[in-house]
Amino acid sequence: MSPKPEQYDVVVLGGGPTGENLADRAKAAGLSTVLVESQLIGGECSYWACMPSKALLRPAHALAHARALPGAKQAVTGQLDAAAVLARRDEFTWHWHDDSQVEWLRSTGIDLVRGHGRLAGEKAVLVDGERLLTARHAVAVCTGTRAALPQVPGLAEARPWTSRDATSAAKVPGRLAVIGGGVVAVEMATAWQALGSQVTLLVRGSGVLDRMEPFAGELVAAGLRAAGVDVRFGTDVTRLGRSGGGTGEVTLTLGDGSTVTADEVLYATGRVPRTDDLGLETVGLEPGSWIEVDDSCLVRGVAGDWLYAAGDVNHRALMTHQGKYQARIAGAAIGARAAGTPLDTARWGVHSASADTAGPPQVVFTEPEAAAVGLSLADAERAGLRVRTVDQDLGQVAGASLYVDDYRGRARLVVDLDRDIVVGATFVGPGVAELLHSATVAVVGEVPIPRLWHAVPAYPTVSEVWLRLLEQLRG
Repeated sequence: MSPKPEQYDVVVLGGGPTGENLADRAKAAGLSTVLVESQLIGGECSYWACMPSKALLRPAHALAHARALPGAKQAVTGQLDAAAVLARRDEFTWHWHDDSQVEWLRSTGIDLVRGHGRLAGEKAVLVDGERLLTARHAVAVCTGTRAALPQVPGLAEARPWTSRDATSAAKVPGRLAVIGGGVVAVEMATAWQALGSQVTLLVRGSGVLDRMEPFAGELVAAGLRAAGVDVRFGTDVTRLGRSGGGTGEVTLTLGDGSTVTADEVLYATGRVPRTDDLGLETVGLEPGSWIEVDDSCLVRGVAGDWLYAAGDVNHRALMTHQGKYQARIAGAAIGARAAGTPLDTARWGVHSASADTAGPPQVVFTEPEAAAVGLSLADAERAGLRVRTVDQDLGQVAGASLYVDDYRGRARLVVDLDRDIVVGATFVGPGVAELLHSATVAVVGEVPIPRLWHAVPAYPTVSEVWLRLLEQLRG
């Protein structure tokens, strides 16, 4: 027998931060809303990514900064207490229980259906083959991504860590091999080295963080090496093997025939969309593919205006804060369409996720931190803009020299000469994450350089780097 349809205004697939925010916005628009999730409400960010990874990294930053301050460093007599760090990490993940998230969801009046949801044609979602949810107005796909694993001989037997294992591990491995050069790779190398692992970072290319300005990767790699990480570039893992019938150490064979031995190996080599078992074929889309959307997050290639995709699954900007931003945009668009209100999809309109293309902000929580928003120099040149860059040694800023001794860092602005605005900013150094929002306001607000001259940074703070950069622009 076919299940009896249960009708809502909006059905949301995926209960991570994006799905939660989209459901909340739809509900706030007066629409009955149900959220479908087979795992923990709160998703990847809450339990296996943003929150646990930063809980692991913060003690390492605090200790490094204390050791760089005379007076404080004399008080630091030991190493990190790994057990205490892991216990604090567990508190931030609610010990992998989602009771508080479910309580919030229900307090908003959003219904929750536990199970695996699949599209079942227009405006329909089938949950575990038993419950049929139908939508009067919209279905929103917010299922995110999972770690990509390459086809390498011995991979299954070696049982490598993915990002989920790296952020939730219950003990510190003696030796950890990390494969990759992106954000997850460098952050987890930083965290586990500080907690006591002997970390080897194996990078196929010639540097880390290759989507940022080149100096960002160079400074982060130098910081990793200074912390004791064995960083190797131009390496390719061709085979894995784990001894002891799958319980012993892992041997990684590299392209040049050499080997690396570790107790655990982390693959941090990219993400793929969670769309392989989502029923995309029932609406004419390719299973397992990224879902292409317009700026209101309405899915392209599907008839009508009922299917949305927000967050990592649409491949616009794979960061939690951008997924939440898209969710707010999409939720508002769904509400407007349901009410018959015209959409404002012009650039920076209320129904346009324009910040995705302007260059979303990103922080890499290594030591030093790397933070960027907008376009890099290479991005701007590819876009055909006539630009100028200005750079500043952050160590020469008074506030930075007070922050820690021997402060090492760098800042860059990318300026569109035709419009006289900042289109990109990058900061690398201890504590620079807190510089990023001012740069984001400048980029998104398209604030003219002459007006920025009147935004006076407080003295003596690291933010005074803005004055030094603007002085170069004004000659």
